[in-house]
Amino acid sequence: MKGIGIRIGAALFACALSMPGGAQQARHASKPRLDLNASATIDRHGVLWALYTEGRHLLLRRTADFGRTWSAPQPVNQRPEDIAADGDSRPKIAVAPNGDVYVSWTQPLSKPYTGHIRFARSTDGGKRFSEPITVNTDREEITHRFDSLTVNGKGQIFVAWVDKRDRVAAEKAGKDGYRGAAVYYAVSDDRGTSFRGDYKVADHSCECCRIGLLPQEDGSVLAMWRHIFAPNIRDHALTRLTADGEPGKVRRVTFDDWRVEACPHHGPSLAGVKDGPLHAVWFTQGDKRNGVYYGRLGDGVVEGLRQVGGDTAAHADVAAAGKRVAVAWKEFDGKRTQLRAMISEDEGRTWREHTLAETDGPSGQPSVLTHEDRFYVFWHTRQQPLSVHAVP
Repeated sequence: MKGIGIRIGAALFACALSMPGGAQQARHASKPRLDLNASATIDRHGVLWALYTEGRHLLLRRTADFGRTWSAPQPVNQRPEDIAADGDSRPKIAVAPNGDVYVSWTQPLSKPYTGHIRFARSTDGGKRFSEPITVNTDREEITHRFDSLTVNGKGQIFVAWVDKRDRVAAEKAGKDGYRGAAVYYAVSDDRGTSFRGDYKVADHSCECCRIGLLPQEDGSVLAMWRHIFAPNIRDHALTRLTADGEPGKVRRVTFDDWRVEACPHHGPSLAGVKDGPLHAVWFTQGDKRNGVYYGRLGDGVVEGLRQVGGDTAAHADVAAAGKRVAVAWKEFDGKRTQLRAMISEDEGRTWREHTLAETDGPSGQPSVLTHEDRFYVFWHTRQQPLSVHAVP
């Protein structure tokens, strides 16, 4: 996902421009497919699972020693299919409390910027995966893309995505002015055998930024996404997704006033623990501030607001363990991309920074993972594939 370079020009990977007759289309900059946007998670036993693409297949590997040795690649989809594997649209992985392994991805369709949300599961510890299913019940050849995946403590699976069915319906009805897309989600109660939904969360989301998901103790899931507030302010919104398909009230949680006719392919990340603050990182080029930022989300206010890295910082991720918080991001100095991290021992009030790695080749987005109150950063690069870095 987050490989944004120098200021606003490099931020606008995809532009949504007004077209004659009120119609809009997303314009995306051409960029080579690097297949470096892998995802990772750590299960309750400390095993790290990494998911990445190779051609038209998803491959899964695991390590019990934080990247020193890896298992052989295990294919997720036996039948080849198109898989979105760039930027905020990379495949996702989650491991349930019972050890089931769940994978979601976007399957591109024949028309530009269209897709279906796909899902596969393994109930035997990642040895074999089920035949993939399509999660979204709406099967029109439109945008169902940018999936996010999580599992709550009860084992229920939540998949959220960006969806343009309401925009298409508005255009067919001759109604101009529908902003962006919408956020939808679905829930599985049977370990991924089936999903129920599609449940609408909100109209007017950004068209191409990832959705941050955070499971809660009560079984609900917090969702944070880049929203298009009237008339065209691309700040962030937050709500609570419930298993019964009744999402909570949508509230604005960042206040940068970024007014732009574009989607930056640069979604937020969300973290928190029981009875602790809600930590977030996000990217903005707003009237009030520019760059990647960290903050603790409150009611109408962002506490502890802090810029992350310098002007070229991009694609930050955040995780929390007790009062400890870690943020990782990429930063380009004109020649090399550094993997940077900062860590707080006091819920984000004070920080210390570290450089974990660097590369002069292509790289994917970093992920911050936790195990036994320690932080690890997973980073998939051309020079160092599937690398794992402990945060000091």
